[in-house]
Amino acid sequence: MTFAQLIKRPSAFLPVAMSLLALVTVLGTIAIFGVPHDTDEGSAAHIFQLLIVAQLPIVAFFAIKWVPQERTPALCVLALQASAGIAALAPVYLLHL
Repeated sequence: MTFAQLIKRPSAFLPVAMSLLALVTVLGTIAIFGVPHDTDEGSAAHIFQLLIVAQLPIVAFFAIKWVPQERTPALCVLALQASAGIAALAPVYLLHL
């Protein structure tokens, strides 16, 4: 199975989509309201947290199922998932949100 075939699996593309949605949530909140510095996190922060945490079991399922079967393409998908996750977490870390 190739990377293109493997990325079409829900357990492969859902974590990437969830990370991108989390990134859009953070950037959209910053674009609309600016960088918040209040103590109340707000609904955008809770949505971000849910999206990040909910993808962890999906990534674990993907790794357990596909890495033993299709090592190289599965590791490439895991690298894509990790990159998307880091991209979603970067604004939070850099802006100290």
